[in-house]
Amino acid sequence: MRRDQATLTELARLGFAALSGVRAQLDELVVAVPIDVDELLPAFARAADPDEALSGLLGLARSHPDAVTAALADATQRDRLIRILGASVGLADFFQRHPGEIAAVTGWDGALPDRGELVDSLLESVGATDGFAAVGEDDGYTRLRVRYRRWLARIAAHDLAAEDPREVFDAVAVALSDAAAAALEASIAVARTQLTTAASGPMRFDEDEVRWTRFAVIGMGKAGAGELNYVSDVDVIFVAEGSEEHDLSNARAVDVATRIAMLCMRGISQPDIEPELWEVDPNLRPEGKQGALVRTLDSHLAYYERWAKSWEFQALLKARAFAGDVELGQRYVDAISPLVWSSAGRENFVGSVQRMRERVTENIPTDEVHYQLKLGPGGLRDVEFTVQLLQLVHGSAEPGVRVRGTIAALNALSEHGFIGREEAAEFAADYRLLRVLEHRLQLHRLRRTHLMPRDADALRVLARASTFATTGDALVTLWERTKHEVRALHERLFYRPLLSAVASLPEEEVLLSPEQAGARLAAIGFLDPLGALKHIAALTSGMSRRAIIQRNLLPVMLRWLGEGADPDYGLLAFRRLSESLGTTHWFLRMLRDSSSVAEKLTRVLSGSRYIGELLDQIPEAVAWLEQDSELRPRSLDALSEEISAILRRHDTDAPAATAIRRLRRREILRLALGSVAGPLPLSDLAQGLTDVTTATIDGLLRTIRRGDGLGTDSLEFAVIGMGRYGGAELGFGSDADVMYVYRTTSLPNEQTHLAANRIISELNRLSEDARLPLDLDVNLRPEGKNGPVARSLDSYRAYYARWSLTWEAQALLRARGVAGDAGLQRDFEELADSIRYPADITENAVREVRRIKARVENERLPQGADPTRHVKLGRGSLSDVEWFVQLLQLQHGAAIPGLRTTSTLDALTVAAENDLVGEETADRLRAAWIFSSRLRSAMTLWLNKTTDVLPSDRMQLDGIARVLEYPPGSAAQLEQDYLQVTRRARSVFEKEFYGAPQRPEPTAR
Repeated sequence: MRRDQATLTELARLGFAALSGVRAQLDELVVAVPIDVDELLPAFARAADPDEALSGLLGLARSHPDAVTAALADATQRDRLIRILGASVGLADFFQRHPGEIAAVTGWDGALPDRGELVDSLLESVGATDGFAAVGEDDGYTRLRVRYRRWLARIAAHDLAAEDPREVFDAVAVALSDAAAAALEASIAVARTQLTTAASGPMRFDEDEVRWTRFAVIGMGKAGAGELNYVSDVDVIFVAEGSEEHDLSNARAVDVATRIAMLCMRGISQPDIEPELWEVDPNLRPEGKQGALVRTLDSHLAYYERWAKSWEFQALLKARAFAGDVELGQRYVDAISPLVWSSAGRENFVGSVQRMRERVTENIPTDEVHYQLKLGPGGLRDVEFTVQLLQLVHGSAEPGVRVRGTIAALNALSEHGFIGREEAAEFAADYRLLRVLEHRLQLHRLRRTHLMPRDADALRVLARASTFATTGDALVTLWERTKHEVRALHERLFYRPLLSAVASLPEEEVLLSPEQAGARLAAIGFLDPLGALKHIAALTSGMSRRAIIQRNLLPVMLRWLGEGADPDYGLLAFRRLSESLGTTHWFLRMLRDSSSVAEKLTRVLSGSRYIGELLDQIPEAVAWLEQDSELRPRSLDALSEEISAILRRHDTDAPAATAIRRLRRREILRLALGSVAGPLPLSDLAQGLTDVTTATIDGLLRTIRRGDGLGTDSLEFAVIGMGRYGGAELGFGSDADVMYVYRTTSLPNEQTHLAANRIISELNRLSEDARLPLDLDVNLRPEGKNGPVARSLDSYRAYYARWSLTWEAQALLRARGVAGDAGLQRDFEELADSIRYPADITENAVREVRRIKARVENERLPQGADPTRHVKLGRGSLSDVEWFVQLLQLQHGAAIPGLRTTSTLDALTVAAENDLVGEETADRLRAAWIFSSRLRSAMTLWLNKTTDVLPSDRMQLDGIARVLEYPPGSAAQLEQDYLQVTRRARSVFEKEFYGAPQRPEPTAR
């Protein structure tokens, strides 16, 4: 019993996990092959998965005892076989299918092959001479795959024998890439032969045509860089050329080469008795999957010079002649190279690179993001994209960084002074670690995967396979730390040297020249790199505590600003803000300690000039970004209470009005920040802006009415909100449409009128704000611009009874008391009800509404304005929806109480509920109104000016789209979405507003 227990303990120490079955397997193994268990057991301690190694060895011993006996006879061969079986079920299966390959791997000298040796071996496997294969009973591809896997097993044996696989990673990746190239060479030879045999049927070509067709395979991605995994997709581009000497046209050569390419890919990737090797992926070719599989060199160049996108040049950075006609392949690379190294100067270059990286991340299934070694945050792609971006930025002027491999590029960038040596070495180590983990995962089953395991046993095996840790938990800790380091790669490698160019940093930091720093800033989206460098210098120069903190902050801040819509303005606004708040104890500490606040700040500064200018006046408001609750609108009661406190503190008009205007600016800034940095729905924004406007008007009115002869003891006075203000539907930049009403209490009528006009005059004077205008628009009053600015309630009653026109009744549909004496507000609303909700409306009145609407469309649009792009008066925009709803209110408001509302959307909902409009019509109109309202506010936030016309400029459209939370580069999508939603609304508007017959009166619900 003690002996058994000791044996189990020893087995556990060696790394076995399934202890209950190990003894039985060892006993069976001894029966199958003559082996001393005591000599055999130590080899399992060096296997990634001793249980898998023993199981695989026993399986081979059962079916191929002689091959296993020979391999176990020598300690070196025995150790090599067990390491392979413990790391790769895929290779164990290969040995089961081809037991003769055991000796070919275990009896090998252990050195990695060079490209020539691999090409000779794989060509020999298919009997290739002079570019053609010797196809016998099989098509040659089975022999090719078997020979390739022999070399794969040898490369794996070399890899697994290393004490630290990071030290041999570079050489292993090169060997894997060379093996793939050799496989393609052999596959091409087989394909050429197949094309000339009767088996090709109608696709058969003359042998001379095949012989004189020049065909090159360009390696892309990891293949081109010499960095392939055990099971990578091999990205390729095919090039062909005819022969004038042999009278073979380019067109005919492309036909032949296309067939060669198809057969070549099939021989590598098509399922067969011997499993496929990997996928040959030609989708990086011009036009992707939709493009021709094979092109001539001239055709490739024509495409890249005229049509290629920036990301395509990034992909071409790694292009090299990989297989086939070396001379043609090199001509391709030489011809493409100038286009690649000038691509960083293309318009929106960095945006396209960033969007490509974002698309990669967005396409990862949510439950896989954390486990992605390659594509997830802190994964291999982060390293590769950053290095490639640096190469493209600096490679135009420095040929020394024009290398293909990621690690070679890191070294070159360091040697030429674009990144620090210590950083380059650190991130090369991180990259190698992640790549080794990827290699071990793929080697296990010879399948393409980039997902870290979630199972504890699988993590333990991976830890042993990589040699990085002894337990799965320790490996996860190491991996998480590495991901964290890699996540900071972009800031540390790309942005920190910008600071070195303008600030006093330690000598070991990289020092870019102003030209190099400018090129780097231009590449990430700054239109004025020299101006940006001046701002960076102002923020970081010197040895003050503020400058030191800024030097730590700016690398990441620059990255986020660069991802914004207007990096130049964002950096300028950040400098101004820092100069205002840099001496405070909390500002820089908040940014340093909270990356989410720093990111929000860069987003609002680079995305909204409206916010940037308001922050200039109220810089301390940046503290609100720490709490989402601070970005919510304050209630009207809370605002009114604060204004009451202001009035108690200030006895005179001027300081009280100044404080109220400051409150208004502050609260509008709060709403603007909430719109860009927080989840603030349109309804909350509209109500918030309305409440701020109401509190401001009411506060100023209370200030004025403290004067002699203007108080409630002399007259009653009220402000009536009209238009979007009356409907509580304000957006940024909206006017405040109002009417003024008064009623005498103790003054004679003439003096009451003078007092009311004095109140209005003072209200206009005290509300005047050059920084954030409050436009009190009185043009919706009776008689329009020709009528008196203020009337008594009796005057309004007399006017509406005698002279009221249909448009004036329509204007009253959104009339609502907002400030002043409450009783007078109620009485005015009662008067308005009798006008705006008539018991019966004549057909002539309906026609008049329609006529006026048509006149507005024809006369009020600015000259030359495109009616499809005007968000207020254009087709299918705000005006169409509001006039449509208002006509329904005029027609049915008396019968349906729910229509008696100043809210456009509420009235539209009630109309749909009462079958006045169909649900589809209501949905289209609602969508257009909401979209147009959001768009109108977004234009103000982006441009810092009020406009109703959707710009045509792509940059402006993209900035507006970013405010509306579209991804970068969505100018065309925003434009398309707006035109589509308004076109749909216009179609139902024209049918229902102009063309529909009078509907029967519905029953009120």
